[in-house]
Amino acid sequence: MTERLSFPTPDREAALPEQPEPDDRPPPARFAYDRHTWKEIAHLLANLPVSVVGFTYTVAVLFSGGMLALTVIGFPLLTLGLLGARQLGRFERARARKLLGMRIEEPSRLPKRRRGYLPWLWMTLKDPVGWRTILYDFMRLPWGILTFTVTLTSLFVLWPVLPFIARGLANADRAMVRGLLSPSDELEQRIAELESDRGVVVDTANADLRRIERDLHDGAQARLVNLAMGLGLAKEKLLEDPDTAAEMVAEAHGEVKLALQELRDLARGIHPAVLTDRGLDAALSSVASRCTVPVKVTVDLVARPAAAIEGIAYFTVSELLQNISKHSAARTASVEVWRSADRLLIQVEDDGRGGARLDGGTGMRGLADRLGAVDGLFVLDSPVGGPTTVTAELPWRDRTPGQA
Repeated sequence: MTERLSFPTPDREAALPEQPEPDDRPPPARFAYDRHTWKEIAHLLANLPVSVVGFTYTVAVLFSGGMLALTVIGFPLLTLGLLGARQLGRFERARARKLLGMRIEEPSRLPKRRRGYLPWLWMTLKDPVGWRTILYDFMRLPWGILTFTVTLTSLFVLWPVLPFIARGLANADRAMVRGLLSPSDELEQRIAELESDRGVVVDTANADLRRIERDLHDGAQARLVNLAMGLGLAKEKLLEDPDTAAEMVAEAHGEVKLALQELRDLARGIHPAVLTDRGLDAALSSVASRCTVPVKVTVDLVARPAAAIEGIAYFTVSELLQNISKHSAARTASVEVWRSADRLLIQVEDDGRGGARLDGGTGMRGLADRLGAVDGLFVLDSPVGGPTTVTAELPWRDRTPGQA
């Protein structure tokens, strides 16, 4: 069983096999009136009222925005008009999906206003999606009149060949929708991916903060509270029962050692000092030494990657080794890390029972999401009966001189 989550960079797209484009073309037109023909006829007849609304809106937006451009309210009105045009475009895409059977994605949303009103206003005024919708609605009125007239006339006069006429007009509509209302280029699709990845990163960071807070509250904090209570009782018995007080102080000393160990473990989970000081080779060897399975670690890196990439690689291997300890029933495991061109590659393998899945509750999905947020690649190959091989890729970024 192999599961794969990939988030390729533009450079790696060429190396991936080309996937066939989804075919959203309807079946060939026939003299018989099938459901595809009736949907196309309905779309062509609806072109007139829809184009009248769109043309009227476009003229009103351009006229009001242009006439008032020299005043305070001109540009805000034009901005609101472009935002409204986006909604008209959304309606047109939905109509094309429903009646023309098109597979068309929604363009990326405008970023939320975070840097003030004026930057957001300028960004909205430059919105290519809104301006393309304005152009689409502006040029549609003559086309809407033509398609309505031809379709309605043919319905009564040329009805035997209307399926072919409707197909030709509908194909022209498909071309206009695809050319002006679909996502314009790879950049918009990339923006949408980055918005999704940003949400993953935020959710992961929040989960990590909650875990740290929980560990502090349930572990070191509780132990320190017990330590304070024990020292308070020892202080009270110091004069009347020195021997008991000495025993309580000894117990408190043991509690201090345990609290310090828990704090060290917590700090190692946030960012281990050995990773900062000595790099991936030493840090992964340290993780492997704590695994319940013998692990062979091979790190073939001439230089160290950027701190962020190094940290993600470390925690990826650490999580995978924890899964091997808890779930694999393996006898041996191996970790290999190397660089290939502009990618950092990681491969973790064990000879356990296999059957691991991305949705199996072992944290694999979280690892895949974390790698995906930085344009990484995550491949899980785990047939039932083993072995399990996890291959991860991260983009290589050179370490800056100031990074520790």
